[in-house]
Amino acid sequence: MNTNFNNKGVILIVDDTPTNLAVLFDFLSNAGFTVLIAEDGESAIARAEYSPPDLILLDIIMPGMDGFETCRRLKVSEFTKDIPIIFMTSLSDTVDKVTGLNLGAVDYVTKPLQHEEVLARLELHLRLRNLTKALQEQNLRLEQEISKRTQVEAQILQQAALLDITTDAILVKDLDHQIRYWNKGAENLYGWNAQEAIGNYTNQFLYRPEALPQLQNVEKSLAEFGYWQGELQQVTKEGKEITVASRWTLVRDQQGEPESFLTVNTDITEKKQLEIQFLRAQRLESIGTLAGGIAHDLNNILTPILTAAQLLQIKLPNTDERNRQMFKTIENNAKRGAALVKQVLQFARGVEGDRTIVQVSQLFSEIQQIVKETFPKSIEFSLNIKPNLWSVLGDATHLHQVFMNLVVNARDAMPNGGLLSISAENLYVDEHYARMNLDAYSGPYIVMTVADSGIGMTPEILDRIFEPFFTTKDVGHGTGLGLSTVRGIIKSHGGFVNVYSKVGKGTEFRVFLPAVEAIAAPVVQDIELLKGNGELILVVDDEAKILETTKITLETYNYKVLTASDGVEAISIYAQYKDVVSVVLVDMMMPSMDGKITIKTLQRINPQVTIIAVSGSMLASNKLVELPGIKTFISKPYTTKELLQTLHRMLCKELKNPESINKFGRWDGVMTKLILNQNYL
Repeated sequence: MNTNFNNKGVILIVDDTPTNLAVLFDFLSNAGFTVLIAEDGESAIARAEYSPPDLILLDIIMPGMDGFETCRRLKVSEFTKDIPIIFMTSLSDTVDKVTGLNLGAVDYVTKPLQHEEVLARLELHLRLRNLTKALQEQNLRLEQEISKRTQVEAQILQQAALLDITTDAILVKDLDHQIRYWNKGAENLYGWNAQEAIGNYTNQFLYRPEALPQLQNVEKSLAEFGYWQGELQQVTKEGKEITVASRWTLVRDQQGEPESFLTVNTDITEKKQLEIQFLRAQRLESIGTLAGGIAHDLNNILTPILTAAQLLQIKLPNTDERNRQMFKTIENNAKRGAALVKQVLQFARGVEGDRTIVQVSQLFSEIQQIVKETFPKSIEFSLNIKPNLWSVLGDATHLHQVFMNLVVNARDAMPNGGLLSISAENLYVDEHYARMNLDAYSGPYIVMTVADSGIGMTPEILDRIFEPFFTTKDVGHGTGLGLSTVRGIIKSHGGFVNVYSKVGKGTEFRVFLPAVEAIAAPVVQDIELLKGNGELILVVDDEAKILETTKITLETYNYKVLTASDGVEAISIYAQYKDVVSVVLVDMMMPSMDGKITIKTLQRINPQVTIIAVSGSMLASNKLVELPGIKTFISKPYTTKELLQTLHRMLCKELKNPESINKFGRWDGVMTKLILNQNYL
């Protein structure tokens, strides 16, 4: 292929939809291209290897071999690896786009296709391919033919002038890194125009001092191999740090002596940011999975300890003060352990609370009062809440916890005082911004900023701050769960967090929460704790200590209790006493027959059975309450108050249900049978 753009070139279209093929064939043929077609990946690869086209338009979603696999195989073949590939897709997910670009695609066009856009992108990438080939050919000719330095520079400038249409930054430097040529792409990327750049030294205004040792290694590679490519950290005219994929070529004169450097830089800042976010999300997801499994076992251990400690205080009211203090110590530490487990889980998936309409400005008013009354006077506080701030749908207590964690961290980062500022404003996140954040979607958000002028963080610390138990504080001054909890709560609210920090310059947390247009609702108070009225409760759990302590607790508060150590025993017991069992508490994670199968079997015996699901893993709570027949969910370890309030609430609903009258009305009729069977009571 030559650089004559009157010859449009050969395009191979790969799509399993005949209609799409026909439309594109007609359009591109009329535009002057030679068009080839293939209806699947296999035939596309065969056709491209037999007669390589100039460019391939490749559909992603196809039966059999999809577009990603087709692209991968084309890029590993020596015959087809250099053919530009443009994906055609209706997908908008950022991860899918990163996958395609990492496989070697040069661009995307989104269905339904806009013909003008398709034509513009085709012509651009065909020009880029032609110009790249032309540049390579010219460089070879320059090495053989040019005898004088001025002729070399003139030829390079003439060739580079053709590349002003590309978005890549192309520059020519002498051996001292003084710029001799600076194309339009470089102007757009860095912000300096050609007149400002030419004559200056790249080492002085494109790089931070810490990047200079890497440039020395680049020069060593150029001297040895004549070519280098890799990633470089650079800065723009505005001081913005960017990452570029850089390709360097050492240009030699006719005698073979080094004469200049030809550099082509591509901005990959956004791509690198997405990769970092994706890898961090994968790492945190793995930690969350591990935490969920450990939490289940820990909660099963803590549940009987907490319940037994509370029961001993009730059963032994006349014990001495030393024993009462020991019982209270056991209870308090069991609660602390349970709270610690919940915090670990919050970072991974968040926790579900009561979702109400929350006015964020009210939360900040409370935090402002706390800061002014408790923080050192050396810390100056600034609050800037924009008027007409939108509301969010969330849990006010959890959101209050988020911002208290952030302001406390800001305080600790300023041991000698400084400025702590909080601001909040409405923000509409557009598609471009959403693409740069894996957890973001386009739409209205409230963005809340907590910034300090403290010690800041290194990039290595910044990458790990949301991991549980990771802390830079001294032993005894932090658990490492504060920021992991912040991330979990914000994620469970559908939001995301961005962090910016520099050593010695301070830190800024930006919290994004989806906004809603509604009026905040009043907070509902806890219901009053009441005793039972002799109702029969079936408790199912494979942990013997949990069965024992739960049975004693319920009997203490005037309930009758049946216990089963697994799903099979629970089904047998319920089949005998289904007419009088009011509620079944089922542990969801049991050997042999788990809670889900047990519940389905109980529902076949009695479709109206009232189920309360119990689990030591809060990660499963959202899924559990969605299962048919499950009325509510209790997380282990549960307190006596939580258990009794949940039962009271369920039984009140049952009494309002006409179908439950027989269940309670027939209690006396089967009481004799239950008394005779002491194994179950």
